[in-house]
Amino acid sequence: MNQVSHQLLAPFTSLRVISVASLPSSTNPSSFFSFSLRFHFRSFSSFSLRAMASHIVGYPRMGPKRELKFALESFWDGKSSAEDLQNVATDLRSSIWKQMADAGTKFIPSNTFSYYDQVLDTTAMLGAVPPRYGWNGGEIGFDVYFSMARGNASLPAMEMTKWFDTNYHYIVPELGPDVKFSYASHKAVTEYKEAKALGVETVPVIVGPVSYLLLSKPAKDVEKSFSLLSLLDKILPVYKEVVSELKEAGARWIQFDEPKLVMDLNAYELQAFTRAYSELEAALAGVHVLVETYFADVPADAYKTLTSLKGVTGFGFDLVRGTKTLDLIKGGFPSGKFLFAGVIDGRNIWANNLASSLDTLHALEGIVGKDKVVVSTSCSLLHTAVDLVNEPKLDKEIKSWLAFAAQKVLEVNALAKALTGVRDEAFFSANALAHASRKSSPRVTNESVQQAAAALKGSDHRRATNVSTRLDAQQKKLNLPMLPTTTIGSFPQTMDLRRVRREYKAKKVSEDDYVKAIKEEISKVVKIQEELDIDVLVHGEPERNDMVEYFGEQLSGFAFTSNGWVQSYGSRCVKPPIIYGDVSRPKAMTVFWSSMAQSMTKRPMKGMLTGPVTILNWSFVRNDQPRHETCYQIALAIKDEVEDLEKAGITVIQIDEAALREGLPLRKSEHSFYLDWAVHSFRITNVGVQDTTQIHTHMCYSNFNDIINSIIDMDADVITIENSRSDEKLLSVFREGVKYGAGIGPGVYDIHSPRIPSTEEIADRIKKMLAVLESNILWVNPDCGLKTRKYSEVKPALSNVVAAAKLLRTELANAK
Repeated sequence: MNQVSHQLLAPFTSLRVISVASLPSSTNPSSFFSFSLRFHFRSFSSFSLRAMASHIVGYPRMGPKRELKFALESFWDGKSSAEDLQNVATDLRSSIWKQMADAGTKFIPSNTFSYYDQVLDTTAMLGAVPPRYGWNGGEIGFDVYFSMARGNASLPAMEMTKWFDTNYHYIVPELGPDVKFSYASHKAVTEYKEAKALGVETVPVIVGPVSYLLLSKPAKDVEKSFSLLSLLDKILPVYKEVVSELKEAGARWIQFDEPKLVMDLNAYELQAFTRAYSELEAALAGVHVLVETYFADVPADAYKTLTSLKGVTGFGFDLVRGTKTLDLIKGGFPSGKFLFAGVIDGRNIWANNLASSLDTLHALEGIVGKDKVVVSTSCSLLHTAVDLVNEPKLDKEIKSWLAFAAQKVLEVNALAKALTGVRDEAFFSANALAHASRKSSPRVTNESVQQAAAALKGSDHRRATNVSTRLDAQQKKLNLPMLPTTTIGSFPQTMDLRRVRREYKAKKVSEDDYVKAIKEEISKVVKIQEELDIDVLVHGEPERNDMVEYFGEQLSGFAFTSNGWVQSYGSRCVKPPIIYGDVSRPKAMTVFWSSMAQSMTKRPMKGMLTGPVTILNWSFVRNDQPRHETCYQIALAIKDEVEDLEKAGITVIQIDEAALREGLPLRKSEHSFYLDWAVHSFRITNVGVQDTTQIHTHMCYSNFNDIINSIIDMDADVITIENSRSDEKLLSVFREGVKYGAGIGPGVYDIHSPRIPSTEEIADRIKKMLAVLESNILWVNPDCGLKTRKYSEVKPALSNVVAAAKLLRTELANAK
């Protein structure tokens, strides 16, 4: 077995039988729980599957040590071949399948692995390639696939946006009436056969036809009013071909993911599900079909539609975020059908309360039948970290409270085994000990923090003067030109820079040497920006690993992993901090570096902070108190930092809220409560600054149009916001009459693509902005931070950005 497989199968080593009762009283339950997980992975493999039914919706793709990430980036850089990339992918897939099989999982997913994104995989399956990529039929290869995902030297990428309310991004299909669908990627069948050759029976997973269309958008030259569901009859023949091939290959079950069913759908949209599965019924004969939903409750009308679908054998529900769905099930569930009960949280890293979940499952058995309940995850485990075995440095007590993807597989199977009447008392006892430890731990609660957050309820925390008055005061102080230029914060992070940070963390580099290295990098970044003639500078963030993790490391109430990576998009992974307790700021976090950077230039230097809502949404958040209470605690910590930056002479402070839209609940009835506390949290951070201190915020890669009024209510002085990759969708709200009086910088180029836009292209984008926005409030900037790009891309791109701004300044001056 190769190295990747050994790492994935690490939990199957080390065997001996032990019970909680035989432990010495001095034994730390956390260390036992960690050991218990290793033991039970092996013990399940010999258990009879006679009546045990367990299911995993999906599994992380990147590998326990980000093996796929490094293979992808090596391939993209031309350092390795397509065969090398495929070999890494094959090893990862086989290891994951074997891991679940050895754990005793009955319903093991296949086709949840992806080289970039599962929605893009479906686009490839359907042959729905936009014409600009020059695809002329046949099986879609890496060249076309990655061009759609990332763009190339001459073509922009397809739009990327958030997958429901997660930090995962999907590639948005571009469809129109003239799209010719054809079966162009046989990946689902190939992977099923690949698993079968290993002796593992899997459930192929495919994005369902209706959700696929509802997740799409009209192509650029298509009327925005075009009905995407009108294409349903055109894509179903391809789905039939896929089903036919899977049946021929021996598939017994097929899983269709239809997560759009948890949204607020109208009658026409719901009827599309009925039409689709009625049309597919004949093709589905002879195979069991699971329709899976996740991320929220299924509304009553959608539940009725879903459970009436023809040709469907089982229905999957998120019973963690969708607790009200239990009431619908109690009110009626179709006889003879399987209920895939998502009681294990696929979105967070806390150990399941096994005793409570087992009670829920027993209750469900009484409703749908003992042999019809399948224990499942609430959603794909794609959204959680891979394996606690790879966390030897994690605090042992906190570690005992956690379950990553590998451990969640164990939890699913422990519950499924218990449902058969064979309850593993040692496993359940270790779980109960961990929950008791977490509930009673003094490190979780800080009374002074609780009181400070509770005291916030009496005010909505608004700055004393309106934004136009503040902008006037700021302009007198900053003296910026028309169409001022800036960047979003980060600059490229080189291998040398990452090495210095890594060695400093490992105490291989002294603090003096580390400060010297970071100072040199900041000086380089400042010099580059001055040479490019950018108006408001950033220090480039060379001291930061991640925009959330960096702050979490300096706040109380946070824990951190070594390998708790989660895919965000493509090869991009993040390592979310774990918020386990009350949050406070022991000392200043950024003042030292921001002050140093400001001393290197006479131009304004932005202080760079991550906002409370983004820190919350991009962390694994404690589940023992409401999320908004945790957010208010973080807001107070950031408020302290903002005020310290101002005292240090930083006159422009950016508080990024990239994830504000991401946290928006999926149901409209829950929007206002979330937006009220999320916007309030942002205002708390900067309510105390002077009028002359300019507060910026930044948002990226989400659909913002439906929350534009909440964005205005944030009362920031300047907002920079993604715009270019989404075909300038943002500008439509201003065309429709929304008035925006604060400064605004819709992004002029997509930093997630290696493509370098020309001066003319950027100038054209700015002109489109000027058609709907006043020149005195418009800023010119990229879509997002530059840390993932190379200097060979960044320098010419920013040079063109500045040149375009100057060109437009001249044109505007001449017009006057």
